[in-house]
Amino acid sequence: MSASLNEELAALVADAESALAAAADDNALNTAKAAFVGKGGSLTALMKRMRELSPEERPVFGKAVNVAREQVNAAIDGNRRRIAAEAQQRSLAGTQIDATLPGRAPDRGGPHPLRMVEQDMVNVFRDLGYDVALGPEVESDFHNFGALNFPDDHPARDMHDTLKLEDGRLLRTHTSSVQVRTMLANKPPIRVVVPGAVYRSDTVDATHSPYFHQLEGLVVDRNISMAHLKGTLQAFVDRYFQRSLPIRLRPSYFPFTEPSAEVDIQCVFCGGDGCRVCGKSGWIEILGCGMVDPAVFESCGVDPNEWSGFAFGMGIERVAMLRYQIEDIRHFYDNDVRFLSHFS
Repeated sequence: MSASLNEELAALVADAESALAAAADDNALNTAKAAFVGKGGSLTALMKRMRELSPEERPVFGKAVNVAREQVNAAIDGNRRRIAAEAQQRSLAGTQIDATLPGRAPDRGGPHPLRMVEQDMVNVFRDLGYDVALGPEVESDFHNFGALNFPDDHPARDMHDTLKLEDGRLLRTHTSSVQVRTMLANKPPIRVVVPGAVYRSDTVDATHSPYFHQLEGLVVDRNISMAHLKGTLQAFVDRYFQRSLPIRLRPSYFPFTEPSAEVDIQCVFCGGDGCRVCGKSGWIEILGCGMVDPAVFESCGVDPNEWSGFAFGMGIERVAMLRYQIEDIRHFYDNDVRFLSHFS
């Protein structure tokens, strides 16, 4: 390679390093970069003079150009870091920090409102002497229906109510299946509540969802009566809503209880005066209950001649809607932080 080209290359690198070192910001640095290693830059123009060289000189010159390019690129990277550091120093120098000010606490999440309501409900029954029982959400037909005295042609067995799996199992439609498991695994007396998720093939609207939560209760002992059931439910309502709310029992039908009843509480929105929510009746339905049917006891190996009991079940979402006066169940599942933040 000729001495003149070698000298030009060395001078070009020196000029580039000097221009890059003089750049005060990113814009100036990018301008200098383009002037030397850009498409129209000095190094690119010098590279075009390779045609002037002999075949033997060209590889030597090409290697020298690559070394020069690496030197310039290293200078670019180094000065870019320098410019960033200088900008940071200027920013810090212009910022007045009062070290005595208290720190800003980060935003913290909290329990989901349904989990809070479930735990509050469970705690009321714990205070009344109940244990907590849990069970699988994927159930057998026996535990979900058969042992609970559902006839083979009962509508709740149809596909429009029950979500079935290909292997014959199903997603439990109520937590009553855990009551069956509890009686099969334990001898009376029994006093348990069962919180958990349940599934039904239902249309989503303001008060319905195919996925929701229930809390069921089961008591099995000697000489249990409807009076015990009503007293228990009244105690729960008063403690949970933290005020005295009258309840009433209306005759109803469930395959697994006899007699059965629907339970209403005085409307929490209007205090019984009648409003749009309660349909002007002054009452709101909250749960279903009844005395355990002897056929259920027999399916679970409990002697109905020796033992009696009651069972009840309520939707956790429904109780939450009443407690917090929420009119649309979908709020619990939309994950809207504006809604959830009210409970954190």
